[in-house]
Amino acid sequence: MNDGHRHLGMLPAYTFYGGPPVNPDVTARATIDELLKDLDREGTERALVLPNYGVPDPAVAFGFNELVVEAAQRDDRIRCGLWVSALDLERTAAALKLAGEKGVRALKLSFLLGGSVDDPALDGIFAAARRHDLTIHIHTSPGAGSDIDRVGELVERYGDHTRIHLVHFGGGMSGHIKLIGGRFFDWIAAGKQVYTDLSWAIGFAPRWLAAEIDRRGLGHDRVLFASDEPWGSHAGESALLRDAVAGSELENAVFTANFERLYGGEK
Repeated sequence: MNDGHRHLGMLPAYTFYGGPPVNPDVTARATIDELLKDLDREGTERALVLPNYGVPDPAVAFGFNELVVEAAQRDDRIRCGLWVSALDLERTAAALKLAGEKGVRALKLSFLLGGSVDDPALDGIFAAARRHDLTIHIHTSPGAGSDIDRVGELVERYGDHTRIHLVHFGGGMSGHIKLIGGRFFDWIAAGKQVYTDLSWAIGFAPRWLAAEIDRRGLGHDRVLFASDEPWGSHAGESALLRDAVAGSELENAVFTANFERLYGGEK
């Protein structure tokens, strides 16, 4: 089993939604040794590891870039993505200096901490991804800048020439329906280099997506398993997806082969 994305790094406690300081990501790992023990326990053969994020201080996520690169260079099971942001060009420039390092396979974008798809600085980030042959790995969730209606604009704008991994497959009911109902397949048919994972997916979505892939004969090479640990559950996410694809040709694709094609090769 390969894991299309998970996170490394310990976040500080934060007063989310006006409450007391908390650390909701209770299985977060601060060290590479802890991460490797998790991979051993799960039987995870390969994983894309990204900086942990979630508190509204992008310096925290940027601060984990060197850690994930070190993890990728320490163990061949690990590939990594670098945190970048159109809102912080100085730190992004520093991050991109690591883009050519062994094990780096992606650039991570999220608008949860601010910004939008209209920021002209994104041109430089996508250009860097093309220059270093990296995948843009981008969070989706309902509403605001992360909604699939907005993030989809990036697929339309850049997807002809840059691989784009849509994390969480739209992130909720509306996103799932928009994507499975046609948009995801339309992008693939149009030649867009779009990929996704089903972490956080509502139960109906993996079953419906598998059925549509079978019916259309399209998209089998674009879907990956991802745990999103520590924000998702490896056991829960794998059980949900396996329930939808067990015994089919799609099972090997989503749990193994698609990761190898997108993230697994040597660089």
